[in-house]
Amino acid sequence: MKQIVIALLISLGSSLVIGPMMIPALRRLKFGQSVRNDGPKRHLQKQGTPTMGGVMFFFTITLGVIFIARGSLMVYFLLLATLGFGLIGFADDYIKIVKKRSLGLTPIQKIIGQLAVSVLIAYLAVGKIGLSTAIVIPYLGIAVELGWLYIPFVIFLLVGTTNAVNLTDGLDGLAAGVTMIVAIGYGLIGYYSNSFTVTIFSAALAGSCLGFLFFNSYPAKVFMGDTGSLALGGAVASLAILTKTELFLPIIGIIFVAEVISDVIQVAVYKWKKVRVFKMAPLHHHFELCGWAEQKVVYVFWAITAAAVMLTLFLYVHTFGLLK
Repeated sequence: MKQIVIALLISLGSSLVIGPMMIPALRRLKFGQSVRNDGPKRHLQKQGTPTMGGVMFFFTITLGVIFIARGSLMVYFLLLATLGFGLIGFADDYIKIVKKRSLGLTPIQKIIGQLAVSVLIAYLAVGKIGLSTAIVIPYLGIAVELGWLYIPFVIFLLVGTTNAVNLTDGLDGLAAGVTMIVAIGYGLIGYYSNSFTVTIFSAALAGSCLGFLFFNSYPAKVFMGDTGSLALGGAVASLAILTKTELFLPIIGIIFVAEVISDVIQVAVYKWKKVRVFKMAPLHHHFELCGWAEQKVVYVFWAITAAAVMLTLFLYVHTFGLLK
C-alpha cells in the first residue's frame, strides 16, 4: 500500500512542479489551441490557450513507476503503449501548430503510426509477456480462445481506445478526469488480482491525471492536445490487455464508447439522410448545445464513469471468481 501511495504522490507532485514551468514555455512558443468555428460559440474564448500539455504525462507517469516497479517487463510494456501513442499525438500536434498545417498528420500517416505501435504491443503481450490469447466474457466467466485472431483483436482495441479518448478530449477536464477515474478502477483490479505492476502504474496514471487537472480544469490554462489524449488512450488500453479485461473496457470506459458511437452515428446518418441525430458530435458538444454548462457536462460524465467503475469491479470479482 505504501508503494502505491508513493507512486501516486510522485506523479502528482511532479505534475505540480512541471506544470507552472511548462505552461509559460508553451505560451512563449505560441503553441496555442485552434478552436473550431462551427463549435459552441463559448469555446471561441479558448482560442490561443497553450496546448501540447500532454507532454507532461511522458514525464509524470514515467517518474511515478520507474523508481518503484523498474525492471519489470510489464512496466515497459505499459510505458511503451503510453509513450508510443503519445509520440504519434506529439507529431500530429507539432505539425499542426509549428508547421501551421491545419490537419497535422494525414489520416494515412496516423493510422500507419497507430498500427505500427499496436503490432509491437500485441507482439510483446503474447510473445514476450506470455499473455493468454483467450478473452473473458464478463459475468459469464467464460474464456473464449481466439488463437492468432487475438493479435488483430488487440490491435483494434488499441487503435479504437486511443481514438476514443482523443474524441473525448473536448471540454476542460473531461478526458483527464474520466481517465483518472478509470485508472483508479484498474488500480483496484490490479490490487484484487495481486498484480503489483498494474496497481503501481494505475496509481501513477491517476496521479498524473489529477495533477494535470490542476491546470486543465475549467477554465483551462493548458490543453493536453493529441499528445496527451493518445498517450492516455494507450495507457488505458494496455491496462485492459494486461489484466485480461479487454471486454470489460467498453463498460469501464463507457464515456469513451459513447463519444465514439455518437460521432459514428452523426456522420453515418448525415451521409445517408442528410439529418443530424445530435446537435453536434461528439456527445459532450450535444449537451452543451442543449444548454448545459461546460462544467455540468464534465461532472455528469465523471459521475457516470464512477458508476461504470463500480459496475466493472462487481463484474470483475464475479467473473474471475467463476474462473478460479
